[in-house]
Amino acid sequence: MKKILILGAGQSTPYLINYLLQEAVQNNWFVKVADRTLSLAQSRVKDHPRGLAVDIDIIDRTLRKTEISQSDIVVNFLPPKFQYDIAIECLEFGKHMITASYEDANVAALDKEARCKGVLILNEMGLDPGIDHMSALSIIHRIRRDGGYVNKFYSYGTGLPAPEVNSNPLRYCITWNPRNIVMSGEQGAHYMENSKVKILNHNNVFRRTWNVMIDGIGDLEAYPNRDAMKYQKLFRVSKVKTMIRGTLRYPGWCETWSQIVKLGMTNESIEIHHLKNKTFAEFTEMFLPIHISGGSIEARVANYLNISPTGKIMENLKWLGLFSDNVINNGVVTAADVLISLLNEKLQLPEGERDVVILHHEIEAVYTGKEKKEKTISTMVEFGKPYEYTAIAKTVGLPAAIAVKLALTEQLPMLGCVQPVHAAIYEPVLNELKKHGIEFKEKTIQLK
Repeated sequence: MKKILILGAGQSTPYLINYLLQEAVQNNWFVKVADRTLSLAQSRVKDHPRGLAVDIDIIDRTLRKTEISQSDIVVNFLPPKFQYDIAIECLEFGKHMITASYEDANVAALDKEARCKGVLILNEMGLDPGIDHMSALSIIHRIRRDGGYVNKFYSYGTGLPAPEVNSNPLRYCITWNPRNIVMSGEQGAHYMENSKVKILNHNNVFRRTWNVMIDGIGDLEAYPNRDAMKYQKLFRVSKVKTMIRGTLRYPGWCETWSQIVKLGMTNESIEIHHLKNKTFAEFTEMFLPIHISGGSIEARVANYLNISPTGKIMENLKWLGLFSDNVINNGVVTAADVLISLLNEKLQLPEGERDVVILHHEIEAVYTGKEKKEKTISTMVEFGKPYEYTAIAKTVGLPAAIAVKLALTEQLPMLGCVQPVHAAIYEPVLNELKKHGIEFKEKTIQLK
């Protein structure tokens, strides 16, 4: 009997776990779900005869190694900081590993050792990264087969409350790890536009925005996401003149979040002593220079940020509770912890409402010798099902689950540390995703 170990039972795992439990019945597998919160793991397994929930402190290396050594494949849905340690231990015991996290440079360096040991470490097997790469490459490879090359590449992704949800003024709801929201943009952005390379630091990421129209959704705002340029080599698009990966939000998010970043509230490296005993207003006060005048803390924040004291941004900051006299009073240590706690409290998806996941590509191709230029627009819009699963859980968890099935049934003909940029991976995964309703609508426009 093949044994699957899933590390982590967070918000992105319900669809993954359910899929693998169903496959376990058909394939004589067993699924073990390990999380530091046993009740959470148990809620995912639901007493399934082919599943078991276990309590695990991921910091306990001895216990971690025991669980990995007893498994045939590990699905790592822990935070990215654990990716390298888990990969090392999978190599130690000769176990395959699937993760939805971005490929860490240290993990990539394990490629030769993994191939020598007959181990597959498949990274970026989720939504973004994951489905975004696979769907884009299916277009890029088709362009190449038809004798063309990519001239411009735009790729956007997001998870949002559905358009009809209007539960808070920020028009955002937490459906995955809130830390990822707080720390978004932390690494800045690196992209190319009209042959000019652009670099943005964290403070400027949310100031560089533009509109993107999504059929059935409407106008969204985009901001640049991480390092788009590394995909120029990975996707083998050496002639590309524009290479942009962006994140989508409802209009207005970025103008508020850019001010939170400017204040410095997304910092997670400085431990603030006695933070839990302070009020939210006292917390906000910490980020203001001593010379800022204006009377009330709201007025001084507006003066420091150079924004209207009665405008929409200030309304949003007030609504979040950043000027409240309530005591923070929980286990926070850093400024980022405070924001994570606030977002968890304020931005919950209301019961009975649905979320939506969007992936959108605009890829311009030039066909040499044919005097032809065309743009392919490819869009996936996937809604969650209230009381069953979120769109985030489905689109993040399902690609990893499919990869597990392909690996255990020996349908992934590769070893080493890889990303889903090979047709041998993305073709069967995209085909299986279609069976579950996840597919792209595509149209091609001829350009002059």
